[in-house]
Amino acid sequence: MSSLARFAWIVLAYNGAVILWGAFVRATGSGAGCGSHWPTCNGQIVPRAESTETLIELTHRTTSGLALLAVVALVIWAFRARPHQHPVRAAAIWSLVFILLEAGIGAGLVLFEWVAGDKSLARGFVMGAHLVNTLLLLAALTMTARAADTTAEPRDPPRPLGHWLVVGIVGMFVTAASGGIAALGDTLFPARTLLEGLQADLSVTSHVFLRLRSFHPLIAAGTALALIASALQVRGEPPSTRARTAATALIAVVVAQVSIGALDVLLLAPISLQMIHLAVADAVWIALVLLALELRRPTPAPIA
Repeated sequence: MSSLARFAWIVLAYNGAVILWGAFVRATGSGAGCGSHWPTCNGQIVPRAESTETLIELTHRTTSGLALLAVVALVIWAFRARPHQHPVRAAAIWSLVFILLEAGIGAGLVLFEWVAGDKSLARGFVMGAHLVNTLLLLAALTMTARAADTTAEPRDPPRPLGHWLVVGIVGMFVTAASGGIAALGDTLFPARTLLEGLQADLSVTSHVFLRLRSFHPLIAAGTALALIASALQVRGEPPSTRARTAATALIAVVVAQVSIGALDVLLLAPISLQMIHLAVADAVWIALVLLALELRRPTPAPIA
């Protein structure tokens, strides 16, 4: 593995950690820890953390800023280490685009006060968009790390993806958006018992976040079935060994995620389990991207 590829994987892992901390900010209601100020915190560049919420939010902003700098360094390294039209350059640029969008969405949440106890529909929409953009960022970083060790731009056209895999990819985006709304419902309207939570989900008088929350498990289950079907299809065909390995890994993390999701519902979404649920969801997405990249590799031309 080249030094560039190693650095790209480190940047991917670090961004995953920053994403998890962002979920912790939302789950603990610490999004207003710096008030409605951005990029300053409570109107100061280096504020005193007079509350736990301020410390949590300030830590998230600091780690997010370092993540942005790491991606900028990745772009510079990619352009210096690889020639013109090398795929790692485009992937690195997209990584920068999506992390800037991530920062912009985060700033919007703070400036419009769509944080803490805010129950507006706008917050739900932006949270869903935030999670979709997070998937795009992770995909771009994964593609950067994967492309860093390739020698040149492939000249043959890439192979098409299977139908089930395409359904799974689209399903992941829908699952992420619905998961953001479900997480908001869990945070803003915590239930004392499972029965109470189910009754709130089915009540026509409940907040829209609660009424939409019940759709997330159904969407996630359908997406999981599509991902497992696509992975089994790959394992039944004669692709590369790396593709079969990626398919096996995808099945493993999908099964783990379904189990964790069910446990999350039964235990009324404790913060620790929400964090694990998001971490494994990110692992599912990265495994899916790696499988798609392997399947998109051009088929070598036969030797005459």
